[in-house]
Amino acid sequence: MSAFVACKGQTACRDDGQTCLTCGRSLAEIETARRLIDELAELALARDYANVDEFAAYVAAKVVKKVKHRRAA
Repeated sequence: MSAFVACKGQTACRDDGQTCLTCGRSLAEIETARRLIDELAELALARDYANVDEFAAYVAAKVVKKVKHRRAA
């Protein structure tokens, strides 16, 4: 099992065409995460949520719960 390493920002990114040399994640993984985050942001904007922090906390908690559940299965 690998540990997640957060992006240090696009200005810190250096890659070899397949992997970010700064965080060690694959460019495909980074693109997938960016796409999913963009979709969640679009949902919050479309619903005009005033409490975006609460929405983000809800999503984060649900992801943790789902991963733990699937690992236990």
